[in-house]
Amino acid sequence: MKIERASFGDAEEILRLQKLAYRREAERYNDFGIDPLVQTIEQLQKQFENHVVLKVVLHESIVGSVRAYDQDGTCFIGKLMVHPDHQNKGIGKMLMSAIEGSFPHSRYELFTGSKSESNIAFYEKLGYKTFKEKAISGITFVYFEK
Repeated sequence: MKIERASFGDAEEILRLQKLAYRREAERYNDFGIDPLVQTIEQLQKQFENHVVLKVVLHESIVGSVRAYDQDGTCFIGKLMVHPDHQNKGIGKMLMSAIEGSFPHSRYELFTGSKSESNIAFYEKLGYKTFKEKAISGITFVYFEK
């Protein structure tokens, strides 16, 4: 298993993983219109222009990914995902460490849904602290910083 920078050519496989990995979130909120499920291949490909996109490869398949960009000294981390068959094996922690390492002098910011208790516990375990909550389209998001 290795973490490496994803390439433009990985976009389709990452998008398939994203739609699989975020399905549980959509079910939790009974909202299948969440961004990770409706993002298009063109939108994801465009993110390669200004985001660092990392992937975890296992047996020639992408089983995890995360992306981030820096704006004015803040690294905005998003779309952390691990294939459901490979969760709870340390892949998410490895991806978070690697993406933080890509922006070593930044403040880090990310968010998750307020009902996503395992995500909230995961980010808190990594040293992230809640700094605000915001309701958008009926879902309350918890914002973290480090």
